[in-house]
Amino acid sequence: MLEKTTRINMLFAFYQRLLTEKQSIYMTLYYEDDFSLGEIAEEYEVSRQAVYDNIKRTVKILETYEEKLGLVGIFKQQNELVATLRARLVEKDVADTEITTLLNQLDEINLY
Repeated sequence: MLEKTTRINMLFAFYQRLLTEKQSIYMTLYYEDDFSLGEIAEEYEVSRQAVYDNIKRTVKILETYEEKLGLVGIFKQQNELVATLRARLVEKDVADTEITTLLNQLDEINLY
């Protein structure tokens, strides 16, 4: 369950700007602020089922964006490559400041 929530949070971080305001608000309250469906429903004067349906539909939309654009997958691959490069530098006891600087720059770019 935690893995699924982590994935949804990552998808949301990448694709939030593509969602409607209501979708974004519900997702933020539910996944980031840990509101219950009932609390969100009460806050926005809608049924719990309406909130559930909106969140479920939004998660499907996020998954579709990832299927088509693949930004989260690319992000993960880049992070793995950077980690591997750092590990290789340590293994070989290479103190190459230029490479380290470039890897640090890659890390900064990758922040979503």
